[in-house]
Amino acid sequence: MGAIPVYPWCLAPDGLATRRQLRARGLRPGGQDVAAQIERPRRRRGPLVAYLYRIDRAMPVRPMTAGKRAALAKASAARRLCPQCRKDAGYVIPASLGVCVPCAYPEEQRAA
Repeated sequence: MGAIPVYPWCLAPDGLATRRQLRARGLRPGGQDVAAQIERPRRRRGPLVAYLYRIDRAMPVRPMTAGKRAALAKASAARRLCPQCRKDAGYVIPASLGVCVPCAYPEEQRAA
């Protein structure tokens, strides 16, 4: 693969899109190589880079299957389950705490 074209931010030619833009259209890159990239300059660090793919080679997004939907629901439920009290917290338990808020701060819950 040779060098790919680099365009300034917001000046990419028509027919190219980022992964997010493809997804908004119901498409995915579908195994194609990166066609180009755009760069947005930043003051203190290197430029932000976004890879572009050809829209005409993009493929439709695969539909969600019942198995995938069930697996995602199970994973989401596991992130809400407190490992200490074994209750569904009703929200995703913060990784910084590792347990639900009542288990993390039991003295504050008694005072309230």
